Amino acid sequence: MFQLGKKQSLLVVKEVDFGIYLGTEPNASMNDRVLLPKKQVPEGCKIGDTLDVFLYKDSKDRMIATTNTPLLCVGEVGMLKISQVTNIGVFLDWGLEKDILLPFKEQTRPIKEDEEGSEVLVAIYIDKSNRLAATMNVYEHLRRDSDYCKDDMVEGTVYLISEEFGAFVAVDNLYSALIPRRELFGSIKVGDKINARVTSIKSDGKIDLSVREKAYIQIEKDAERIMALFEKHGGVLPFTDKASPEVIKRETEMSKNEFKRAVGSLLKKGVIEIKTDCIRLK
Repeated sequence: MFQLGKKQSLLVVKEVDFGIYLGTEPNASMNDRVLLPKKQVPEGCKIGDTLDVFLYKDSKDRMIATTNTPLLCVGEVGMLKISQVTNIGVFLDWGLEKDILLPFKEQTRPIKEDEEGSEVLVAIYIDKSNRLAATMNVYEHLRRDSDYCKDDMVEGTVYLISEEFGAFVAVDNLYSALIPRRELFGSIKVGDKINARVTSIKSDGKIDLSVREKAYIQIEKDAERIMALFEKHGGVLPFTDKASPEVIKRETEMSKNEFKRAVGSLLKKGVIEIKTDCIRLK
């Protein structure tokens, strides 16, 4: 049985002028053979030999073999270069002569023409028409067996933003992770490469992340950010720690509790004073 989109060991069952036919058994019928084009046939190859090939479909939608190995096989996740943005989707270079299509419906954000030459995180899958295609919806293809532990620092790629859940991340472009909505600060967007801290490992192996440090470390960093805001606003912040969470997040990219902790640290150091409607540097 042929495995579309995967490497497979097959037998040479027939030689023709334009290549060789491969099958899973010596007496494979014509319906159970796949062509390896002549330019791909290794020198000295003969009937009965076994070859490791990758199976995909040509421009006429026929199953075909190649001795080349693509950058990604079916079910694998990784970065592929954008070759061309067209009106039918985005073509990606995956290491074979024929680029692979990333359909519009499989994009978690619109890809623009000026991104040609850059890379995008995708998985390879078989679509409903039994063709190979790429998708930016990599969730179901990510693994849940990492060796990471709580408080480890990791790197990953953001592949989806959900208003309900937060930012979905592929750690090492392999493992399933999430920055929960409550931990989502700053202008994180799909495609961003991030450094984050592991806050927990779920029972199913999924990873929860935070882009912020442990509280005692983060207070100092947040205090430094507030001091930079004072400099920007001429020594006065036109709101206090009693402002709404929405205002504080918009102005500082911190939660209200984080802002209050940092303000408390600066107040204890005697470098600020809190007025009714503002905070001032002393």
